[in-house]
Amino acid sequence: MNDDQPRSGADLYPIGDAARRSGLSVSAVRFYADAGIVEPTGLNPAGHRMYDIDTVARLELVRTLREVDTDLGEIRRLLAGERTLHELLTTHLEVVEHQERTLRARQAVLRTLLREGATAARAGLMHKLVSMTDEEREGVVDEFWNDVGRGLDVPEGFVDRLRAMRPVLPADPTVAQLEAWIELADLVRDPAFRDAVRTYLQDTYFVPEARVMASPPIQEFIHESGWSLVEELMAAHRAGESPRSDRSQTAVTRFLEAAAALSDSPCTPGFRDRMARAFRLIPDLERQMAEEDAASEEPVYDDTHGRYVYLVAVINGTEDELDHDSLFYLWIADAMQSSPTDA
Repeated sequence: MNDDQPRSGADLYPIGDAARRSGLSVSAVRFYADAGIVEPTGLNPAGHRMYDIDTVARLELVRTLREVDTDLGEIRRLLAGERTLHELLTTHLEVVEHQERTLRARQAVLRTLLREGATAARAGLMHKLVSMTDEEREGVVDEFWNDVGRGLDVPEGFVDRLRAMRPVLPADPTVAQLEAWIELADLVRDPAFRDAVRTYLQDTYFVPEARVMASPPIQEFIHESGWSLVEELMAAHRAGESPRSDRSQTAVTRFLEAAAALSDSPCTPGFRDRMARAFRLIPDLERQMAEEDAASEEPVYDDTHGRYVYLVAVINGTEDELDHDSLFYLWIADAMQSSPTDA
């Protein structure tokens, strides 16, 4: 007899064949029948359970759903017609995705604990950090900048611009993003780190050129009213233009003339040089990055504001933009210090 054909009765299979075709064990098929989940089609004259092809298909569905840990009650309601398969699978997908996020969070906590040393209190703190809501994370960052900015001698409104660069943990974060958030949340709650950032910003913005770049009019011009001129510079840089090319010089001169007019200053060579020095400072104002260690694949950032910026970039998935931005600022500085007559 062909093994694929019914062994007893027309189009009916004994329990052994039903088990083999559905990928279940005989005891599992018997269990599902006794539990009223998938009952046999009928009994043969000897009283043995028999299954038709539709019932075997239902057994196979049960096996598939159980392999992904679907609750028996949900399966029973599905087979009874109380739920559609689409509804059941949608619900189960949500559960699996939640479990996946939970496991990633645990993985991040475990990896950090192993790297930094494990204590019960430390484990509890890290679990709390990765379990924070968006509102709680916002509150942690706001508290940090409120403390850092208190009494800081920098141009008015500049701390608010620094505050705007904040972590936004995605709904489906990677382990690396969770680890970065754990480190960042730990740092911004540390009084010593807050003091270090405050000192760094105060020392950095003591430089006259830096204070000019941080002033509200210049910041508003760069990020708002003068943004179209910044985009012209970005387009020239992306196109691979030399900072001394006609296109680059035209764009940077338009930018400088607008900035000079805003500050009621003539666009002299001295003004160009001052602006160039200021733009050369921008990468250090946003992050202090040491040269990449030859034995390390990750750049080494300073332990104050630069580390904050780097961790925010990892959390937000924008760390690849950091080096590009630095090169862009240096390119602008070169263009500003190139005399228009050299073009």
